[in-house]
Amino acid sequence: MPTPSPARPRTRKSFPWIPVVLAAVVLLGGGAWWFKHRAASGQTGYRTQAVDRGDIRVSISSTGTLSAISTVTVGSQVSGQLTEVLVDFNSKVKKGQVIARIDPSTYETQIVQGNAQIASAQAQLKQFQATLANATLVWQRNARLGEQKLVAQSDVDQARAAMLQAQAQVNSAQASIRQQTASTQTTRLNLDRTVIRSPVDGVVLTRAVEPGQTVAASLQAPTLFTIAEDLSKMKIQLTVDESDIGQVKPGQNVNFTVDAFPNRQFTGVVKQVQMAATTTNNVVTYPVLVTVDNSDGTLLPGLTVNAEIEVSRQPNVLRVANAALRYKPSDEDGSAQGQQGGQGGFGGQGGGRGGAGMGDDIAKIAAGLQLKPEQQAAFDAAMAEMKKRAAERMQQAQQQSSQQGGGSKLFGGGPGGPQRSGNGGGNAQQQAQMRSRMRERFQQQFAAFTTTLDPTQKTKWDAGLSDLMNARRAAIYLLADGKPQRVMVRLGATDGSNTEVSGSVKEGDLAITGQQSADSAAQAKK
Repeated sequence: MPTPSPARPRTRKSFPWIPVVLAAVVLLGGGAWWFKHRAASGQTGYRTQAVDRGDIRVSISSTGTLSAISTVTVGSQVSGQLTEVLVDFNSKVKKGQVIARIDPSTYETQIVQGNAQIASAQAQLKQFQATLANATLVWQRNARLGEQKLVAQSDVDQARAAMLQAQAQVNSAQASIRQQTASTQTTRLNLDRTVIRSPVDGVVLTRAVEPGQTVAASLQAPTLFTIAEDLSKMKIQLTVDESDIGQVKPGQNVNFTVDAFPNRQFTGVVKQVQMAATTTNNVVTYPVLVTVDNSDGTLLPGLTVNAEIEVSRQPNVLRVANAALRYKPSDEDGSAQGQQGGQGGFGGQGGGRGGAGMGDDIAKIAAGLQLKPEQQAAFDAAMAEMKKRAAERMQQAQQQSSQQGGGSKLFGGGPGGPQRSGNGGGNAQQQAQMRSRMRERFQQQFAAFTTTLDPTQKTKWDAGLSDLMNARRAAIYLLADGKPQRVMVRLGATDGSNTEVSGSVKEGDLAITGQQSADSAAQAKK
């Protein structure tokens, strides 16, 4: 049997590899099954988006037209034929510079005629003055003779009447001279007006006349030129809808673009919100005046502007996608949530998420008051008392929830599940009552602290609490352990895509934005 003997050692050498290969196959198969099972279990059927931090920029879009801040229309006060036009489009002019001339010959002739009439009136005046002197002597002589009864009284009266008549002729000649002088002076003014001068320093925007054209100024002054006083400073006349005009204030920044320079963005500042409302097709709009720095001369009058008025900017705030605010779970999910208990009551104090939101907001208000050490100590004591009472209320709510088999109605839960409305469960009257109770509660809890504040701090404190009480609130659903969890949040500014939130949420929480369809869920599991 020499042949089998050497075969057995070869079998012993290869046998230990079989368990190793089998173990590897088992591990690979088990790993694949575990990964597939884990991936399938991770499919919750919900679309989510994480709560994050970022900037919320609220802006109002509008359109308008660029123009110079001051535009002067240059006309003519006299009629005549234009003999010279000395400027053209885009010409830079100085105040007092001659920009056109009208034929002055008509007015020069009228001045010569007027001077002749004045000279004639002056000669006639001298004649009337001589007649007056003679009539005066005759009257005086007849008056002396009349006293001596040497002439009849009628001769005295006739001499006096002749003197008065001569005096009237002198007065009439003097008035005629004044009239002719004034008429000539008017003609001289009109002669000066035949020279058209620029009233301001600026740039000629339009020229409406040509040399040789006749200007008729009988009814109104015709427009010859339009001059922009200073194009380094320009303005935009925006039209803003009545629903947005309440957010627009002077001093707000404006970003805008023009079609002429599509790759460049310009800036301006709101200068004035005008009250002259315009109604077009039952749409009410208000004009908003925006000033623009155009030192480089890039922008041109008349360009159409697409502008965004930045009404507010909140940097690095906690925000959630607007889709999460619109999401409402199905009835089945709502019932399941109701069994879990409500999350985050009106003040952000209820539920299982700790309820630090209201306390954080109050702490922010106090931080802006620049408290002294004794004031800070009083505030800390009031905060500690508030947290203690909040914990007691939370414990009572949890006990009530366990006894009823559902969430506390105080925090939006209950056996019937949460309310489907977005205001945290309850109508407007209930919300108002709840705000009133909370306001009274805060006044009691912080009464000792508020007595330490000066009038300015007290005003800021009251305003901050009022804003906190009147803040808009809504329910969102967070994904926790694969199930929706309802929490109440306070809403702040929104940019149309994201909304600032505060309350019982933190960065990284998964906010439910919708439910996956059956096909999408099945495909995801595959």
